[in-house]
Amino acid sequence: MDWEIVIGLETHAQLSTASKIFSGAPTAFGAAPNTQASAVDIALPGVLPVLNRGAVARAIRFGLAVGATIAPRSVFARKNYFYPDLPKGYQISQYELPVVSGGEILIAVDGREKRVRLTRAHLEEDAGKSLHEDFHGMSGIDLNRAGTPLLEIVSEPDLRSSEEAVAYAKALHSLVRWIGICDGNMQEGSFRCDANVSVRPRGTERLGTRCEIKNLNSFRFLEKAIDHEVHRQVALIEDGGRVVQETRLWDPQKGETRPMRSKEDAHDYRYFPDPDLLPLEIPAEWIARERSAMPELPGAMRERFMRDHGLPAWDATTLTASKALAAYYEAVVGAVGGEPKICANWVLGELSALLNRREIEADESPVSPAALAGLVRRVRDGTVSGKGAKDVFEAMAAGEGEADAIIEKRGLRQISDAGAIEALADAVIAANPRLVEDYLAGKEKAFNALVGQVMKASQGKANPAQANAALRRKLG
Repeated sequence: MDWEIVIGLETHAQLSTASKIFSGAPTAFGAAPNTQASAVDIALPGVLPVLNRGAVARAIRFGLAVGATIAPRSVFARKNYFYPDLPKGYQISQYELPVVSGGEILIAVDGREKRVRLTRAHLEEDAGKSLHEDFHGMSGIDLNRAGTPLLEIVSEPDLRSSEEAVAYAKALHSLVRWIGICDGNMQEGSFRCDANVSVRPRGTERLGTRCEIKNLNSFRFLEKAIDHEVHRQVALIEDGGRVVQETRLWDPQKGETRPMRSKEDAHDYRYFPDPDLLPLEIPAEWIARERSAMPELPGAMRERFMRDHGLPAWDATTLTASKALAAYYEAVVGAVGGEPKICANWVLGELSALLNRREIEADESPVSPAALAGLVRRVRDGTVSGKGAKDVFEAMAAGEGEADAIIEKRGLRQISDAGAIEALADAVIAANPRLVEDYLAGKEKAFNALVGQVMKASQGKANPAQANAALRRKLG
């Protein structure tokens, strides 16, 4: 049977506030266990939550970025469940009236674009953390994360493959960092995904029974977990079994998902409005202030790069996948004073390869935008060849200095003197009569070989375009 995969993602983005959502306790990562848990966070009797205005501002910013509806009035609710790392016995979240509804994320997979609809984005507090590895025969509880502000972003079940799910997660990850509401650090748990996965016979409309894979904190794990879960569900159904709705965990060591608990529905959590918190009211003036403070968004910048810089769609899309990379590119173009396509080629080529090798962002590059611009200018004015420029870039990345100094130190200055190149061409023609004869007989490869001989004679320093022109002129 031909199966269709149906995926929806629930993403928890930790908001970049200095303090928690309902208390003044800090949110800094890496503190000793239970040193950042206030009386509110650990639910001592008589304490009351106070909403963090900065968390609301970040939720508004996200809603504006995805074209969503921002509720003028939303309500906090108590989500009741009982875990050792949940001090109150409930989590403060939003249910019937979330702060953000609707919106969409644009993704690109295999050269095609797709719009993924969002259901909602709501504010909530995080739970604490159970520590199992450090204690023999028991678990420890660290409540530092309890009360950390989260924006849970829920997509519609519009994704049809693990590749699409990863593209969506990456686009969302880039966006929350771009607008400054989340640092996106997946290793620290600042950005993590739950994947709801089901399968159905292709062509049918009814959704299959879904399983939720919890707390996927890398794009690679997200892809592998979805692929495994799809194969598991298909095999189960084709063997005559049925999928049971449940929550599962991804085991990276075994490369498989495993059951965690039966999957609850909303009624199991017994949501009701939190009596300790007033409804959240967001006036139009507040939304207008946040809108005026928003940076240029990736989609708008992409269109501008295509319109004003003449970049193809792939270049513009790749450059705007990261705010740091886009800013680096614009700084290079500004320093060069033009040549946007050549600058894009260098940023997407040599620079991106360097960043990937070192696993760093563009704003951490050892080659500054001004330094790269200096190299681009030397390529443009013919001082160094394209091949020589790549050697210069590697030397710059290794800390050997600016482009001009490296070119002189390594003797990479390109020969552009017309008389010198004419002399080289004459010598190569005289030394290679067979190649000349083959070229005159119509064999274009022979001409390329002659150009190669000029480059060899000049130790790679001759301007290739000038060498080409000189040979053409002399050979008729």
